[in-house]
Amino acid sequence: MSTESFHSIEPTPKALERIAVLSGQQSSNQFRVYVTGGGCSGFQYGFKFDPEIAADDDVQHFDKVAILVDALSYPYLFGSKLDFVEDLGGSRFIINNPNAKTTCGCGESFAI
Repeated sequence: MSTESFHSIEPTPKALERIAVLSGQQSSNQFRVYVTGGGCSGFQYGFKFDPEIAADDDVQHFDKVAILVDALSYPYLFGSKLDFVEDLGGSRFIINNPNAKTTCGCGESFAI
């Protein structure tokens, strides 16, 4: 039996660096990535600092921060990559999601 653990999302070094910087302005260093219904493609991504860890959260600990994914969002995010970009469109977290069949033009919503 394998004791290997599987996590839903893989953050890039740039995303972790930005989360660490932002967590200094928050009351928590736990960054929640989640999926909700809505957006122009059916589902949308959400990000927030969350001081609470739920019993069914997937929790990934890194040097200065933790990333939380709730059980409902886990299957939608499994295998995704979390990145932080700064370009002419502004600065933002983005999800590169291999499960998404379609995405909207802004990349903030998707369909499965």
